[in-house]
Amino acid sequence: MKKMMTLAVMMTIAISATAMTYTQARNEALFLSDKMAYELGLNAEQYAAVYEINFDYFYSVGTFADLNGVYWTRRNMDLRYVLSPWQYDVYMMASYFYRPIGWSGNHFTFYIYSRYADRYHFYMGRPHTYAHYRGGNNRHERSVYAGRTFNHTAAPHKTTTQRTFNHGTPARTGSATNPSHNGSASFNHGSTSFGSGHATTAPRTSQPTARTSGARTSGARTVSPHK
Repeated sequence: MKKMMTLAVMMTIAISATAMTYTQARNEALFLSDKMAYELGLNAEQYAAVYEINFDYFYSVGTFADLNGVYWTRRNMDLRYVLSPWQYDVYMMASYFYRPIGWSGNHFTFYIYSRYADRYHFYMGRPHTYAHYRGGNNRHERSVYAGRTFNHTAAPHKTTTQRTFNHGTPARTGSATNPSHNGSASFNHGSTSFGSGHATTAPRTSQPTARTSGARTSGARTVSPHK
């Protein structure tokens, strides 16, 4: 019990504004988009667009009402233009992608960490929009992704190989490729050093196993907004 309580504390941090800061939204969007690219087999253009869409959603939410409100609806609409039909079906079946943020005990909860607990492990390099995109695409009346060609691929029949990346070099223990690893909650996305490894891209649709109880979570990462 004491170990679980310690883990919950490690995964909870307070933020200094009602909504996420630019840096926090950027980090969360990068982590989530990387895992979507891995599981859905996104190409480079899809990956860049998905990062923008996830960033806009994270950067827009500030209250419980925002989680599944107009920003979430716009996110899904934009993703319909970017993902192929089979990718969108897989996306909807994976709750940690479809509803990436929850609310528990006045905290935001990021469900992707229930599935990928090592927050320093990345399967992809950063999307080309990461360096300059600062949000705003979701503010247009018409989706900026409508009419664009993303060269959708057919549903995969076999696994392929990808490189893996570690953005930043924080001190930690455990294997970088072990999804069950629970490390420090601090981030260091500023480093340009990269590690390498291999992983498969077969889509996975199992649901996160963590459940929230009160203000604590097991597996999921929580963030406390200030009013």
